[in-house]
Amino acid sequence: MSTLDVRPKILCARERPAYRHPQHTQKAFDVLNHMRRQGLLCDVVLVADLTEIPAHKVVLSSCSQYFYAMFTGDLAEAKADRIKLQEIDPKALVQLIDFMYSSEIHVSEDNVQTLLPAANILQMTEVRDACCDFLQSQLHPSNCIGIKAFSDLHACTDLLTYAQTYIEQHFVDVVHYDEFLSLPALEVGKLISSDRLTVTSEEQVYEAVFSWVQHDLVNRQDFLSELLEYVRLPLMAQEYLVQKVEEEPLIKTSSRCKDFLIEALKYHLLRAEQKAIFKSPRTLPRTPRGLPKILLVIGGQAPKAIKSVECYDFKDDRWYQLAEMPSRRCRCGVAVVNGLVYAVGGFNGSLRVRTVDVYDPLKDVWTSCPSMEARRSTLGVAVLNGFIYAVGGFDGSSGVGVVDGLLYAVGGHDGPLVRKSVEMYNPETNNWSQVADMHLCRRNAGVVSNGGNLFVVGGDDGSSNLGSVECYDPKNNTWTLLSSSMMTGRSYAGVTVIDKPN
Repeated sequence: MSTLDVRPKILCARERPAYRHPQHTQKAFDVLNHMRRQGLLCDVVLVADLTEIPAHKVVLSSCSQYFYAMFTGDLAEAKADRIKLQEIDPKALVQLIDFMYSSEIHVSEDNVQTLLPAANILQMTEVRDACCDFLQSQLHPSNCIGIKAFSDLHACTDLLTYAQTYIEQHFVDVVHYDEFLSLPALEVGKLISSDRLTVTSEEQVYEAVFSWVQHDLVNRQDFLSELLEYVRLPLMAQEYLVQKVEEEPLIKTSSRCKDFLIEALKYHLLRAEQKAIFKSPRTLPRTPRGLPKILLVIGGQAPKAIKSVECYDFKDDRWYQLAEMPSRRCRCGVAVVNGLVYAVGGFNGSLRVRTVDVYDPLKDVWTSCPSMEARRSTLGVAVLNGFIYAVGGFDGSSGVGVVDGLLYAVGGHDGPLVRKSVEMYNPETNNWSQVADMHLCRRNAGVVSNGGNLFVVGGDDGSSNLGSVECYDPKNNTWTLLSSSMMTGRSYAGVTVIDKPN
């Protein structure tokens, strides 16, 4: 009687990938963790103060470079079955051993200050990074200085850099809290000397210094001259210098402070060309970085001169309506000085005007300021050494913008023909060259640069005003239409880019 062959018949012997169970590692570590809690096959006991934790050397070594070096080297601990750990918080050690077996850990405000140093010692980078992420999420003007100091102490370089940037960007709020008022003079000096402080005026830095000094006047008044060296007094308003700084008793009693004041007052008396030559660390404007930007489109023709102002948020890709100007204007010049936006001259629908309106982005408010001597529209406006220059007029044929030292002439018209062509001028070679055409024909458009790109805003195509915006990338020589358009199609608008108000 023959034996029945029960082996399956293989139809194809082609190579198949190896079978891999997706939960195998997790299941194995769950069993190891159960064994640890039962004290099964544990070959080492970790001791921190009065806390003792049985564990497996192989698991500790696989999860921590610290233990790997300890148990695989020639140290006495390699053969020891009991290891005493210094300078590690017992509760933090328990949490870290639990993490090795379970891959889970809960970071909170109650444990982060003990967990992070312990993770650093045991070289458990994943837990250290989780602690840094938690601290970064908790940054606030009231605690950012302390978090920066903590990250510096434990060599968390990414968190240190992030906290420093946060402090600089939120300086005007940070200075009201105890952490700032408790800083030593050396640290205050380091902070206010930064070019990246985000302030709308240098007066805010000056007032922060005086708040710090007056917090402990007896012990700190001698540091005033040392700190005033880092305050850019020449960039303050002359009225503030005369009415506030010059009248301050602590300034009057310090010869060095008076020298800084005299320097500032002299700077205000210089002509523009003299200011360009006069250089000191206190005459250089601060240059905050990393702030989100917004595009302002001011007034314009739609079809008559209008008061409306729109704002485009680059990050959110959305347009917003802002406060209206006090008066209608198109074909105006736009300048930004000390965080304030100036709309200069233009045409109100009937007359060329010499009036100037100024916009405060923090308050979303327009106010009027002194007028120009002459009426001007379609003018060029530039800022040099803190002064606004209104130059000539404009031929109405094209918009111009500057990116990376190159000048671009955008669109325009030749008689009835409206163009979408763009030319670039290189001042080093004294040559004009053609670049890629825009998507749409435009004349009377606003032009502004941001982030190394050129933005062309609105204008008209010869028959109607445009609400669209195009962006030119010089590196790739390409134009892109923004996905969202302005609420109002407008030409002859003033445009500028500013930091987004907090």
